Amino acid sequence: MNPYYIFNHTKRQRVSNGIIQPLLENRETASHILILVWPQLGDFDSLEYAWWLKPEAKKLADEKLAIRAVGIGNLSSGKRFCEYTGFPQANLFVDPNAELHGQLNLYSGLNLSLPGLSGSHKAWLNLLLMCVGIGSPRTLGEVFRGYSGYRGDRQAPQLIGDDEMIEDTPLPAFKGSFFHLAGGSGFQRPFELATLRLRNMVEVLINWQTYVPNSADLTQRGATFLFNSQRELVYEHRDLGILGFTANMSQPLSFLYLWKTNSCMSTK
Repeated sequence: MNPYYIFNHTKRQRVSNGIIQPLLENRETASHILILVWPQLGDFDSLEYAWWLKPEAKKLADEKLAIRAVGIGNLSSGKRFCEYTGFPQANLFVDPNAELHGQLNLYSGLNLSLPGLSGSHKAWLNLLLMCVGIGSPRTLGEVFRGYSGYRGDRQAPQLIGDDEMIEDTPLPAFKGSFFHLAGGSGFQRPFELATLRLRNMVEVLINWQTYVPNSADLTQRGATFLFNSQRELVYEHRDLGILGFTANMSQPLSFLYLWKTNSCMSTK
């Protein structure tokens, strides 16, 4: 079944007004529809995905790309997420129990269990195991890419502007120009991505109860779906692990450059 059918019949709570509304309401004039099914709104992947979208927002709007995102959480989670990331509240819907993820048959994550563990403790155990690569392919490689102390990633763009102040981390505040010392400019410098992820981690830990009101779905993964003007699926990526929300983590939005082609792409 084309997942568009599922999305077209889905209603969830919209963060901007708190009302249960159709996910695809008011998208008739869009040339393409990008639907992001995110894990927990406090998950690394959700926060990082939203960060990548922010600088592209104006261009994507001009190209009449309608964006809808559904994340695991409640209204408070959604509002905090949008406040922190700048993602538009009108484009974000919340799914407290990951029901949409189940309908789409997305990867629910590692599901090991030990006698005596509560549901919450089981979720935490499996999340920690996934963070070290068990049941979560590519995760360790992506972590090492972010923390590379020697090369950075010359296939990825520069992430932090020279005049940008880096705050809200355990480190003293510093300017983005500091990364010149780590190798120059115009590409992802060593520790640059790790700094952004550290800032996201601090944000979530400080506001954990807001971001994750229910820990039952800590390991649930998400997906990306892109539909053309005929509402045909032209791109799909189903996440198989933490920090695997796109096929190309160096250029997470590179798939959007393919939206004008007629070839159908799918990554698992």
